Amino acid sequence: MASTTSHETPGMALTDLVEEYLLLWILLSVGLGIAVPRLAVVTRASTLVLAVMIGSISLTLSVERFRQVDARALGAVLAGHVTMPFLAFGIARGLGLSPELTVGFVVLGAVTPELVTPVMTELADGDTALSTTALVVVSVGSVGFIPAVVAVLVGGVDVPTAPIVEQLVVAVVAPMLVAVGVRAWQPERVARYDAYYPSVSAVMVILIIGGVTAANAAVVRSNVSLLASVGVGAVVLNGLGYGVGFLVGRRAARPARVASVLTVGMRDFAVAAALVIAAGLPTVASLPAVAFGVVEMATSAGLAKWFADDGD
Repeated sequence: MASTTSHETPGMALTDLVEEYLLLWILLSVGLGIAVPRLAVVTRASTLVLAVMIGSISLTLSVERFRQVDARALGAVLAGHVTMPFLAFGIARGLGLSPELTVGFVVLGAVTPELVTPVMTELADGDTALSTTALVVVSVGSVGFIPAVVAVLVGGVDVPTAPIVEQLVVAVVAPMLVAVGVRAWQPERVARYDAYYPSVSAVMVILIIGGVTAANAAVVRSNVSLLASVGVGAVVLNGLGYGVGFLVGRRAARPARVASVLTVGMRDFAVAAALVIAAGLPTVASLPAVAFGVVEMATSAGLAKWFADDGD
């Protein structure tokens, strides 16, 4: 037993370093991307990075977590999710952003909840099963939802929806279904490494955010006011998301209400950024996702701590 502990300690220390300081790594990744534009080469592998990110975190999802979830609470969370791209579109229009940035905001609003939402929900003493189930349902439904909402809201912009569908199937839905299936097939073997999967996913988040920031380095350097506008939009969208989550879950029990707030308010910025790049959209369209990532990581951590401290 002692020898096993000695083998696990370095690995666990490394995962703790990645997960506990994820916001710091993201900030460093953004800074490095701005300073070294050549790091945009990472975006060439965006599909692979996204698949690894989704697949690794999905290995933590067992079939048992999807049972006995309150259907009404799940429906409320899904209703909140549907409102997000429309709020994102309104924010982009209100700020007078370009069509490309508007597309970026719409995709950001329409993507899945952040993959670490179940973790944040657990830390906040919320209903982890509800947040996990919502994540899976939204991920599968996003194949039709994202292209449809993009076509409805920004139909006047030349947005290739077919590549978005392809990327969702190849890099999001397929890895998630395979990972959940593998865990159901070999639950004990897969569970041995549960402590490591979130860290692998987190590293992929750091990589893709650094890459898309590098791809936008010239825009950021030449137009600081634009970055400020996008940042304001990210803050507003994040705050409204939490508000919508609270409203749709206000009649539920406290654990479900906590899950609703975090699940609706947290958007998977890395998925949004990777989808925009992989679908061949202008790189500037990924800027909202980069800004939102920094905002969300800070607010969600603070909100989770507040919920935990304010628990019944």
